[in-house]
Amino acid sequence: MSTLYPEVRFNRKSRVLSPEEVAEFGRRIDALRDETRAKIGEQDAKYIYRVRNFVRYTEIASRSALMFGGWIPPVWLLASVALGVSKIVENMELGHNVMHGQFDWMNDPSMNGASYDWDTVCSGEDWKHTHNFMHHTYTNVLGVDHDIGYGVLRMTDSQEWKPRNLANLPMAFTLMVGFEWLLALQNLHLEDFLDGKAPLTKVLSKGGSFAKKATRQFTKDYVIFPVLAGPMFLPVLAGNVTANLIRNVWAFSIIFCGHFTEDVEMFENNLDKETKAEWYLRQLKGSSNMIGGKVFNFLTGNLSFQIEHHMFPDMPANRYVEMAPEVQKICAEFGQHYNTGSFAKQMTGVVKRIAIHSLPNETVKSIRTTLNLQAEKKGITGKVFKRLAKAAEYAPL
Repeated sequence: MSTLYPEVRFNRKSRVLSPEEVAEFGRRIDALRDETRAKIGEQDAKYIYRVRNFVRYTEIASRSALMFGGWIPPVWLLASVALGVSKIVENMELGHNVMHGQFDWMNDPSMNGASYDWDTVCSGEDWKHTHNFMHHTYTNVLGVDHDIGYGVLRMTDSQEWKPRNLANLPMAFTLMVGFEWLLALQNLHLEDFLDGKAPLTKVLSKGGSFAKKATRQFTKDYVIFPVLAGPMFLPVLAGNVTANLIRNVWAFSIIFCGHFTEDVEMFENNLDKETKAEWYLRQLKGSSNMIGGKVFNFLTGNLSFQIEHHMFPDMPANRYVEMAPEVQKICAEFGQHYNTGSFAKQMTGVVKRIAIHSLPNETVKSIRTTLNLQAEKKGITGKVFKRLAKAAEYAPL
């Protein structure tokens, strides 16, 4: 295990680097950043304006279709899905990236990260604190990065096991379905109430910005537009519920595939002497990419390049596609695992991780021991043995 990184769970696929190699790795990543930054200009501005136009026109078209043709099942279905896609792109490719300050250089107030607020329950200010600052500064540092399980899921054997963690999978499903709402509550730290550390009244007392934004968002989607539709009230209401559900499930899936696959590592809070190069390595080891085409990348907000996003959060996300091969090349030269795979592969790893950490460490270790003994007794070897042992690979050794 690297002395530079007292990792809670380390990736055996990566070579331990000397301090000199770490510094050189950082220099190479910095050079790539500077080279790409020098290219930013009109092409990037045109791109983000096209994204904004896509969001506007798809929302207008889908809401109009729901209002005037929502009683026709195929029209309702198409319009609901289109509205869901519009919300996905607004949240992930427009809002998320603009609020990272990726387009502040344009000096366009409508594209300024400090003032932009997106079409979701979580307020821009709350998001910029929990995500832009806490998560991107302290990526996967236990006890500091609240995005590790969002306070309700156990994601590593170094987190204390609690009886409520038996519900890891059902809780993850609840988080997925109601993602925009539970994400908006993140600043309240509901786990303090669930663990008996604070009364509910104290937890809710921090929810001023949540209440304000949630009321506005709920009124927009579930009151104003349905009422304006008149006799189409129910189809429009159902369409908005469906669109938000589509956005929630997709956003949860992409975010978890970028942060909690099998090879993603967690870290102890030992950052007082961390260099920029070591920070780059932590971003690499705490992230995972997904392989997909242009449409897939667009719908993920280019978070299919989560490694690059963690390394360069204020870089226009449309540049990640050209940076990713270079980052991967540098990682290969330094023997560092570049965690990437298909969406199906990464999502499978996420589910396995959530499931295995629903159990106490001792139970997982016992299961692993039993599987090994049974495998040896029956003479099971090769791929079959590996699949059995895989069931408990997160068990502490």
